[in-house]
Amino acid sequence: MTLSINAAFDGGNIRVIGIDGDIVNLEIVPDHQSDFYQWFYFRVAGAAGRRLTFRILNAGKSAYPLGWPGYKARASTDRQAWRMIETRYEGEVLEFDWPGDSDLVWFAYFAPYTMEMHADLIARTALKPGVEHRELGLSLDGQPIDYLRIGSGKKQVWLYARQHPGESMAEYWMDGALDWLTSDAAAGLLAKATVHIVPNMNPDGTRRGHLRTNAAGVNLNREWHSPSDERSPEVKCVLAAMDETGVDFAIDVHGDEAIAANFIAGFEGVPSWTDVHGEKFYEFGRRLAERTPDFQTEKGYQKSAPGRANLSMSTNQLAERFGAVSVTLEMPFKDHDPNPDAEHGWSGERSAKLAVACLETLDGMMDVI
Repeated sequence: MTLSINAAFDGGNIRVIGIDGDIVNLEIVPDHQSDFYQWFYFRVAGAAGRRLTFRILNAGKSAYPLGWPGYKARASTDRQAWRMIETRYEGEVLEFDWPGDSDLVWFAYFAPYTMEMHADLIARTALKPGVEHRELGLSLDGQPIDYLRIGSGKKQVWLYARQHPGESMAEYWMDGALDWLTSDAAAGLLAKATVHIVPNMNPDGTRRGHLRTNAAGVNLNREWHSPSDERSPEVKCVLAAMDETGVDFAIDVHGDEAIAANFIAGFEGVPSWTDVHGEKFYEFGRRLAERTPDFQTEKGYQKSAPGRANLSMSTNQLAERFGAVSVTLEMPFKDHDPNPDAEHGWSGERSAKLAVACLETLDGMMDVI
């Protein structure tokens, strides 16, 4: 059978450079109107009985080349179970093999969470008792920015994800969060807090197969100081909703290409920083690490110097604008090395479980937020 490589589907991204026998040379397509790229997701047909080698030739020029050493691509034959496969990074080329066990196989940078999966998540969650759904606005491509509200407590909690669409683990986290928030287990938290959820801030980038930007090539997490209809309507409509409610606690959910661990980043360096305010952020991290082996506090980003925080980033903007305890949660494309999984690495399923641990931790802290 003729070998066929295709990425013309929801979230797909790859370009075929050439096929030489059983060696397939590929390139990742950059985000539209942007130099960012790293996300790939494609299907191979006609693979049965052939040991194929896939070579991503432009990996070394990607947005985060330090993300490739130690990384393993994900493969699936049913688009349900995604497993790591042996992957090499040499001479700025990313390579992995497929032994020909099936005719059809899909490869991805991480287990995809497509816009069709997002639509299913919104549909099933909106039907549950106590859930309010609103469309906050439209993306540049005309897709809805979905918002869900759960609970009636005084504290205002905001959860939002996928400002960077290639970080698909972030919406798996949201899937787990919404499942828990609509269960009896969340009753205590929802009596103390109203929880506002935007599961996908960047539907255009998700559908287009982008790593980091929206349809205009804009990084949404650099727009929170001054969002606009022309560049970032996604941020503009969410920030307007936040202005209506206020924000006491927020989690911005992301993925990190290089660091092989789950960690959080805070709002050090905002002009209004106080040690009392910051201590609530640090306490959340300590309690989360005590709750689950899938979180740690040793690895992470360098803290901003006093007064030097970038207020175009959402975590800093919300801390400064609302006095929120504002958290950026980062999950790995590699694995959580302190508690590794040799078969699946860090995965969608583990992301969903981490969401439950985060919310349980928050529940226990509501009296001090």
